[in-house]
Amino acid sequence: MSVREIADLQSVPYDYLPRFFTRLSKSGLVRSIEGKGGGFQLAKPAEHITVLDVVNAIDGDKRIFECREIRQRLTVFDEQPPAWACEGICGVRSVMDMAQQRMEEALEQHTILDLARKMYRKAPDTFVIEVQSVGSTREKANYDGMPDGAALIGPTIGACRPDKALCVAIRH
Repeated sequence: MSVREIADLQSVPYDYLPRFFTRLSKSGLVRSIEGKGGGFQLAKPAEHITVLDVVNAIDGDKRIFECREIRQRLTVFDEQPPAWACEGICGVRSVMDMAQQRMEEALEQHTILDLARKMYRKAPDTFVIEVQSVGSTREKANYDGMPDGAALIGPTIGACRPDKALCVAIRH
């Protein structure tokens, strides 16, 4: 699918998506298909791309918490915090680091293929056809090139049926 088709499918402004595709491409998760009927497809099998891979590609090394060491600036210390107050890792940071680790572990346990399969099991056949109609100006044969029947399309994940004739799209 092209970026414009993905924007239409997701009802997001077109200008919002290209930067994500640049990041996904630089991370080796997608590749661009040039020319008529071009767009983006996965650069490796969907079962080898975790949700954590996608999050890291888009967000980089952002953490859910950035410690500002406020414990060192308490007014009662009059700008001279005692050693005991600054010793070790701050309690809040310790908890947030643990939360970060658990979140990353959870995201690493799920692949793009897992998400697509979950949606495919719920979605009626009409949904598949409706999503495919977004790219109806393209030849259906273009979907045959998707590795292992799946394509990552921006904030949308598409998974094809085994015959690769119909595609499903889901948000992540």
